[in-house]
Amino acid sequence: MTNHSPDGTKASSDTDNALSQFELTQRTDFPLLTRIVTVIGILLSLVHIWFNTLATLSELWVSSAHFAGFAVMVALTYPAAAKLRKSKVALSIDIGIAIAAVACFVYIIFGEDALYERGVKFVTSDWVFSIIAILIAIELIRRTMGWFIPCLILVALTYVVWWGSWIDGIFSFPGLSAETMLYRAFYSSEGMFGPISRISWSYVFMFILFGAFLVKSGAGDYIINVSRAAAGKIIGGPGFVAVLGSGLMGSVSGSSVANTVSTGVITIPLMKKAGFPPRFAAGVEAAASTGGQLMPPVMGAGAFIMASYTQIPYVEIIAVSFAPALIYFLSVAFFVRIEAKRSGVHHVETETQSMLSVLASGWHYLIPLAVLVTLLVMDFTPTYAAGISIISVVVASWLSPNRMGVADIFDALAQGARNMATTAVLLTGIGLVVNVISTTGIGNTFSLMINDWASGSLFMMLVLVAVASLILGMGLPVTASYIVLGTLSAPAIYGLIAEQQLLELLTTGQLPEEAKTIFMLIAPEQLAALGAPMSFESAIALVGLVPDDFKATLLEQSLGPVTVGLALLSAHLIIFWLSQDSNVTPPVCLTAFAAATIAKTPPMATGFTAWKIAKGLYIVPLLMAYTPLVSGDFQQVLVVTGFSILGTWSLIACLEGYLEGPINIALRAVAAGLATAMMWPGLDVTFRVVGAALFIALLIYSRKQSPVAMA
Repeated sequence: MTNHSPDGTKASSDTDNALSQFELTQRTDFPLLTRIVTVIGILLSLVHIWFNTLATLSELWVSSAHFAGFAVMVALTYPAAAKLRKSKVALSIDIGIAIAAVACFVYIIFGEDALYERGVKFVTSDWVFSIIAILIAIELIRRTMGWFIPCLILVALTYVVWWGSWIDGIFSFPGLSAETMLYRAFYSSEGMFGPISRISWSYVFMFILFGAFLVKSGAGDYIINVSRAAAGKIIGGPGFVAVLGSGLMGSVSGSSVANTVSTGVITIPLMKKAGFPPRFAAGVEAAASTGGQLMPPVMGAGAFIMASYTQIPYVEIIAVSFAPALIYFLSVAFFVRIEAKRSGVHHVETETQSMLSVLASGWHYLIPLAVLVTLLVMDFTPTYAAGISIISVVVASWLSPNRMGVADIFDALAQGARNMATTAVLLTGIGLVVNVISTTGIGNTFSLMINDWASGSLFMMLVLVAVASLILGMGLPVTASYIVLGTLSAPAIYGLIAEQQLLELLTTGQLPEEAKTIFMLIAPEQLAALGAPMSFESAIALVGLVPDDFKATLLEQSLGPVTVGLALLSAHLIIFWLSQDSNVTPPVCLTAFAAATIAKTPPMATGFTAWKIAKGLYIVPLLMAYTPLVSGDFQQVLVVTGFSILGTWSLIACLEGYLEGPINIALRAVAAGLATAMMWPGLDVTFRVVGAALFIALLIYSRKQSPVAMA
């Protein structure tokens, strides 16, 4: 929506200026530098495509080259402070930093073999270059992400070599020498050029580049147009456009804030024009954009890291993620529907073309996504699938009037590198923290600690992880927050989920014969009782007799490798979902703040509204933990999803006091009870069917109470 009046122009300018606070300060007054960075970006994209297709280089070399290349881009693009944006002296220093980053890469190539020939003994140059690499990572992360992550890196590294031996208790660590720490950080396959960096230059980069090609081809505009055609002509349509468009765009962009800014400038004014309260409009956009990273098939960078952690194929992760994402986005849509009915939202003609004509006008945009999904289903590697899909974007564009030429391809290559730059530096630095966690065993210690705090309660465990994710999310991006929390707490959550399934086998008397051998060694007097159903208390007492060293074996023999793998995946998905809540939860919720800037509403109040609308971020993890939403077969997933959708709608009606019309306190209590009946784990399907039928009756009744008849 464009306003050509002077006031409208000024308002748009004010919004652009306000939104600039969510963007990093860049050097824009050096045209030659801008062109150089663009060329570097194109070269980096081409080199990374080679890395992921034809190259057979050492992973350490590739990881260090990945860091060096993007460190050059970040150092030249983002000044150390906003006030230094135009400083030539600061630029000269940053050119020195860029050269130093490249020198570290070159040194690894020529210094690695020499190091091992010396028996892994550091010489002066090893000390210099390893320290310089770490300092460059810390400084560039500070520029792009703030102080939290650099401080976390410094705390982790000094814990290993210095103050870990000063503390008593479970977190005491005898310490490593500085030489050993630097070796593990710089040369080993577990440090800053370790597994997190490998994920960055392979999966993450290729899919970010794929997203850049899609956007350059015009797919972003097509997504918005389809969303407007699909939902724009119904009551509350602009709100549904925000839900659908932001969800689809967010899956490609991988950034909630960027998604909010790019789609919110369209959807939020439309929602306000239709009659939605401005704060609600901003909250919907923030909640929908946050869910973009939960939407398959891309899911930001989290799914790739999850695949590496769990060793579960990427295609299986995105397959089980469809149902949870559907529940989440429908929960946001239910808030939109209820608010549209309550506020008397009117029609807004947002798209004059029919849905079929809009789909037909850009059908070729669907080809790359179809190619991507098909290749993944056919068990091609994600990097190969992304590479072929990038080619398919270009080929598909030739079927439209807006064909991608050589200049467009170069623009997409450059934009993909720009989109990746800060993420590449971040993931390299986070590798230092993950290395400390694995080296010191603090991850297992933390898992045991929160397990003790939770007293074996899975629900309390989830509450503790949710609080931890919120605190970490105030200073860490979602991906980094997930990496840290996944490393620290995933084993504990997995253990409780798997034990819960083991207890079900014991209480029903279905424990496999091979698992009984563990109990034969530990409690032979209980062997006779294992063949028959037992009470839940007896099952808990029996499992409590198993030493921790035997529990992993017991779970594998009892549940089988597939079920154990799905339990581990459930744990990581739960953490990944909970890591998203920092986007919409005050006091620090940048996605909601960006939406508030567009809507011109109070940031903190908008944050609370977004937090309310994004309730699915808490509901879905509970379903993952206690129901077969992720771990079940197709029929089980279908049943859980169907009842959970209705249950979520009923729960939202209880929270809002409105459905199709107002409902009083008593009916709100009924709605809460019906939501519980439909979503409570293990409840007989008969109760769920009755709950669904009663909810539909409540829906019809509330519609009759509506003050205005609406479609």
